Amino acid sequence: MIARHWSGICRQDKASDYIDHLQQQTIPGLKHIDGFISASILHRQVPDGTEFLVITLWASMDVIHQFSGEDVETAVVPAVVQEMMISYDQHARHYEVV
Repeated sequence: MIARHWSGICRQDKASDYIDHLQQQTIPGLKHIDGFISASILHRQVPDGTEFLVITLWASMDVIHQFSGEDVETAVVPAVVQEMMISYDQHARHYEVV
């Protein structure tokens, strides 16, 4: 099993919009990918806004390719999300779950 981590700092006034986007659009879309296991949304207040860490669990790196495309390291950040963010990771990090 592979954990994919991505983080970004969202504008304070857009934090609830970002959560809604994840829960209403992103996660339901992921559920249609065979091999997607789960997603966790973590957040905390930081001086610039709200920092989010999104952790998704996948059966394998091959499955992640179905979501991310050929380069699994490149973050998938839709334009609507980019507009909400102050800064965000350009690359995702992957960890084998022990």
